[in-house]
Amino acid sequence: MNRINLITLGVRDLNKSLTFYKDGLGFKTTVSEDNPGIVFFQNAGTKLALYPLNELARDINENNPPTGNGFSGITLAYNTKSKGEVDQVINQAIDAGGTLLKSPALVFWGGYSGYFADPDGYIWEVAYGENWEFDNNDMLIIN
Repeated sequence: MNRINLITLGVRDLNKSLTFYKDGLGFKTTVSEDNPGIVFFQNAGTKLALYPLNELARDINENNPPTGNGFSGITLAYNTKSKGEVDQVINQAIDAGGTLLKSPALVFWGGYSGYFADPDGYIWEVAYGENWEFDNNDMLIIN
């Protein structure tokens, strides 16, 4: 087990999140109906799914669903091929209704990155590293 195939985000408003990711950020999906039960995006590499938060909590533990708000200890990452792409993606997220958490800047590890939160508070890092390499699927190669 040496890969992540799917990341599922429990969201409070599935239609709002669908609009954010599909129309705002350009994630691809075959979902076309109103009020879907779940949404899968056909992005490169690891896949992303949206699922109602209360349903996800019940799926985790039907008798004692996890509850509460705040940082879950998870961030999601979008790795870019240029500093300009970092700026573009951060701006696209903000224009789509995301919240800027950290403006893109040079960072301690030598790269360039910024952070935004989606409408449900999930935190994304958008980052560029000068020596990064990507495979044919635009997935970061980690040596």
